[in-house]
Amino acid sequence: MKSAKKLVPMPEKKTTPKHFLDLSEVHPEDLRNVLEEAKRIKKDFKAGKAPKLLENKHLALIFEKPSTRTRISFEVGMNQLGGSTIYMDSGTSQMGRGETVADTARVLSRYVDAIMLRCYQHEMLKEMARHATVPLINGLTDYSHPCQVMADIMTFEEHRGSIRGKTVAWIGDCNNMANSWIQAAQSFDFKLRIACPKELVAAPANLPSNISIIESSEEAVSAADLVCTDTWVSMGDNDADYKRELLASYQVNDALMSHAKPDALFMHCLPAHRGEEVTDSVIDGKHSVVWDEAENRLHIQKAIILWCLDKLD
Repeated sequence: MKSAKKLVPMPEKKTTPKHFLDLSEVHPEDLRNVLEEAKRIKKDFKAGKAPKLLENKHLALIFEKPSTRTRISFEVGMNQLGGSTIYMDSGTSQMGRGETVADTARVLSRYVDAIMLRCYQHEMLKEMARHATVPLINGLTDYSHPCQVMADIMTFEEHRGSIRGKTVAWIGDCNNMANSWIQAAQSFDFKLRIACPKELVAAPANLPSNISIIESSEEAVSAADLVCTDTWVSMGDNDADYKRELLASYQVNDALMSHAKPDALFMHCLPAHRGEEVTDSVIDGKHSVVWDEAENRLHIQKAIILWCLDKLD
């Protein structure tokens, strides 16, 4: 009688996924390739060409923070590429009942081809990246918002050509958007001036010479090619009144825009609190490209997914 064969456990699947977590963690040449691919995708899409490059591919979308542009751009973008998405939030998944981030990452890696995470703490993103064996994309954390800034740079270059050597002014809170702009300035070689009250400065020390943090918004905007801002109070902030008081003089209005170049662009990642960080006359005015900026989230998202899945030409 033959003895039963000893069962050998299957080894854990080992891969090296291409995560898109922060601009500083992606080589500048790869970031440039993603930008150029997004431009090609948009051009082809406007011409009625939408190749199904991701047929039978699935993207999990995990939302701890609510969203409009991030959710719709990823869902529509994945659909246009021929793939599909699965929406999850912490309130309707086991993550909201105590399952660890690591276990969620391990399980999802067996089901889907990539994951997008939009969450509060950046460490949650890092924890998922450590355990996911499929690419993970940062859809926003309290620390950074790389997809948005990539769409912003794409928008600038559509209107004004290469961003290299240009001057970008960031006005307001030194928040996650400001952090991603700092990383972008180093990767794309442009000048960045951040105007922020000293009480809210949370940028890394020893910044390179092309990046400066100052208190004067007029000085930051002086001869700038692009002026950007964001809401003064982010989701999850517990110091709303304090921030509004500190930032009251940092509103982007016509008077402030007059210090920028005559053909300067204005951007806002949205949603905007009109009358707080920006006036109607600016966001709806001749300098504003916020709707192009929002649209380009769709195309940059597609290019990022393709890069993560090694589908770029």
